[in-house]
Amino acid sequence: MERLNLAANAAAHHDDTALRATLKVVPAFSKTEWMPFTVRIVRDEAGLRKALTIRRSAYARHLPDFAESMSIEHCDRDAGTAVLLAESKLDGAPLGTLRIQTNACGPLAVEQSVTLPPRLATSRLAEATRLGVAGGVVGRVVKVALCKALWRFCELREIDWMVITARAPLDREYEAMLFEDVFGPHEFRPMPHVGGLPHRVLAKEVAVARERWADARHPLLSYMVQTHHPDIDVECPDLSFAWEPVGCPEAPLMAYGC
Repeated sequence: MERLNLAANAAAHHDDTALRATLKVVPAFSKTEWMPFTVRIVRDEAGLRKALTIRRSAYARHLPDFAESMSIEHCDRDAGTAVLLAESKLDGAPLGTLRIQTNACGPLAVEQSVTLPPRLATSRLAEATRLGVAGGVVGRVVKVALCKALWRFCELREIDWMVITARAPLDREYEAMLFEDVFGPHEFRPMPHVGGLPHRVLAKEVAVARERWADARHPLLSYMVQTHHPDIDVECPDLSFAWEPVGCPEAPLMAYGC
């Protein structure tokens, strides 16, 4: 399966880091927690089939006709894309999935429907799509874990902004996670690339996420920032963000932590 290649960009990375600010040391975790499921990056067709299973199940609760037509998509295998999969430790059953597309090798999916403002268009971006989780309490826990995995994926790869599109009322969940409107306040725009359904476009700056959670005294601060979850693994060595993404002539300087 085609994926971003860290080794091919190692030399470019060395030159690029000379232009970047020195990264702050990430604060140590205050505790470690284990979960009854794992979150990993899919590496094979079997993993993609599991991701498809939970996608169909999740989308069937809101868009049954669309869910029935879902299949493994070409972009699931694209360079610059990673599919996250949450699996039960008990029996390996899929509990959740999320696709992360960076603009390392081409525009984001959302850019088929909207023109992003300059502050995003000239940055390193990652768009989260195809979020799907099991129903009930388990699904709510898995959703939060996938959101943490998305942020960690972006932080590790020095991505500047996380971007999402969401229908009502799901947009409120991302607003609660401190995502902000890319366009007007609470503005929904039709998205031709997803059947014309109105979506709200939101973004969150990766480098200041820790600081914003702390400043807001967010209820998920401990889970997201202060707790080590070994079951969330997005540190695969063969997956990396390309150092000169499309539309990003000079990425902003960034630092981890606060």
